[in-house]
Amino acid sequence: MGDPPGRPYEFHVAIVLHGRFAETPLHRVWQNCMRLRLPYLLLAPSVIVLLALILYPLAFALRNSFWFWNLQMGAAPLYYSGLDNYRMVFQVTPFAVALKNTLLLGFLGTFAQFWFGMGIALLLHTHLRGMGLMRAALIMPTTLAPVVAGFLFRYLLEPKGGILPWLLEGIGFPVPPQGFLGNANTALFSIGLVDTWQWTPFFAIVLYAGLLSINEEVKEAAQVDGASGWRMFWSITLPLLRPIAAFLVMIRFMQLFNSFDLVFVLTSGGPGTASRTLSFNLYREGLVNYNIGLTAAMTWLVVIIVSVIINLYLFFIYRKREW
Repeated sequence: MGDPPGRPYEFHVAIVLHGRFAETPLHRVWQNCMRLRLPYLLLAPSVIVLLALILYPLAFALRNSFWFWNLQMGAAPLYYSGLDNYRMVFQVTPFAVALKNTLLLGFLGTFAQFWFGMGIALLLHTHLRGMGLMRAALIMPTTLAPVVAGFLFRYLLEPKGGILPWLLEGIGFPVPPQGFLGNANTALFSIGLVDTWQWTPFFAIVLYAGLLSINEEVKEAAQVDGASGWRMFWSITLPLLRPIAAFLVMIRFMQLFNSFDLVFVLTSGGPGTASRTLSFNLYREGLVNYNIGLTAAMTWLVVIIVSVIINLYLFFIYRKREW
């Protein structure tokens, strides 16, 4: 007996009717169900694991944010404290200073890295000699772990024997006696400088790839119309790079907002609280003072702040976009 009739590459539930195959209503229901739900069934395992990794820690932190729990006093929460942990975040820890430093580092660092990266990407796009070697060398700082980059610049910025202070003093630039990392006015700026050195090449490489994707005919048409290079950049290049740039800025801002490695290695949040960030605050309260309840409350405050900033950013970036 031959194969049952039907469309190719499909499984059929059939019965024999008068020597011929016939599809049943159950087959059609099953086929429609699989066609509509199979993609979701295939995605379900990874989505479940992802949600578990995200939702469980958040739920754990939310629950413990209302309890007094210090590991130095016991292995379990001692008593329900209500909103006391949230009040203590502002009264006991330098949360406001850490928030200000984090926002400065996030906004100014992202701004500097984007525009430095854009300048390097435009330079790479000029097809000058040696640009291939420059592209290969650019990626090297990004391959370093932040801890390695931190130790590298810690020695370069050493007030006694560091090459950078020596060079700056040689050209008459004032160097603080405590060094750039030991001065309250320059410590946070130094951390931002190291992060900019490491991650500007990432912006440059990705934006350069975006420049390569722009149709040259568009630029040629603008040149025929008499547009200057500056006008072409603002009216053609930058708008066409907007989707890539928006994504890059969002990702780097979130990474800078969670910056910990460089702060820990370079300044440990000092001098005083001059370079204290929110991530370093969480480290101090959770892994040094073992105040789990307070750390949980601080975690949720950070989650709320980041969520508000990112959603406002997405709203203003994509409010005129037609989907």
